[in-house]
Amino acid sequence: MIGSLTPQAAQDHFAHCVQVFGGIPATSRRLGIDERAIRRFINGERPVGNGLLDDTAKALRLLIAEATAAEEQIAAVLDR
Repeated sequence: MIGSLTPQAAQDHFAHCVQVFGGIPATSRRLGIDERAIRRFINGERPVGNGLLDDTAKALRLLIAEATAAEEQIAAVLDR
């Protein structure tokens, strides 16, 4: 078990995160992991461990910060 996630739940959640990032190429760039490795994690050929989940969480937080900054810029332009 990975934390409180079963291996299958970790695999499924990682696959969902890949969708949130915008697909395998975007996830590969964000995490610095080869696209083939991303596919192996999604397909269950490689286990999704705590390190990968931690790196994914950090990359998601960065994406949130970037999206928030972009939204704030749009809001500032529209408020004029």
